[in-house]
Amino acid sequence: MKHPQKSKVTPKQKRAKRVRKKIFGTSERPRLSVHRSLKNVFVQVIDDVKGKTLVGISSAGPEVRDLGIKGAKVDISKAVGKIVAEKAKEKGISKVVFDRSGYLYHGRVKAIAEGAREGGLDF
Repeated sequence: MKHPQKSKVTPKQKRAKRVRKKIFGTSERPRLSVHRSLKNVFVQVIDDVKGKTLVGISSAGPEVRDLGIKGAKVDISKAVGKIVAEKAKEKGISKVVFDRSGYLYHGRVKAIAEGAREGGLDF
């Protein structure tokens, strides 16, 4: 009889689980969640109590494409951080909890955080 194969848990999944144990977004201080694909970055401001996404933006969206930023993905990520901060400010959100989703705080993830801080978000 064959044993069922265990699913492999990647180091990124372990880090994400460890980070999410401690981070929870409320109405007063929602969670700023980051997802990174090979080409794009996706950022959401989430209220975990209600289970609602308050603000969402990606580097593939028209807001970022219309800026016409050429070059490094890090520069585009910083612009995404600034735009998400502006949109959050419009909705009356100034304080957030940063959720790096298991990614190391480096490169594009760091650029998003710096851009959001420049845009006025406090975390």
